Amino acid sequence: VQLQASGGGLVQPGGSLRLSCAASGFTLDYYAIMWFRQAPGKEREGVSCISSSRDTIYYADSVKGRFTISIDNGKNTMYLQMNSLKPEDTAVYYCAADLAAPCIFYSGSYFDTDGMDYWGKGTQVTVSS
Repeated sequence: VQLQASGGGLVQPGGSLRLSCAASGFTLDYYAIMWFRQAPGKEREGVSCISSSRDTIYYADSVKGRFTISIDNGKNTMYLQMNSLKPEDTAVYYCAADLAAPCIFYSGSYFDTDGMDYWGKGTQVTVSS
């Protein structure tokens, strides 16, 4: 049972990347799915989330209009499309899933981090010229 993230890499400012996170051993259908990131020396912050009911989508202010979260139920995989990347987007990105949960964030922190059901291993995103 795991989440496997992939798709990170080095990209120039203004470029795009798509992160993938495949679930195995369980179905994402009843889980809130989300992406976090952590830059060196900074706290982990919530980037985006789709609630388990699929009626709420959250984006951090810093990525609104540039990032898009999605899910492919057939592939049991979540995605984060990142466009117009900036150097400040450089971080390790993590996917996560929380059973029957809403998307509630307080100043970038998820309301139930300690209760998160699954975390994927991080994938490095570096935005640099």
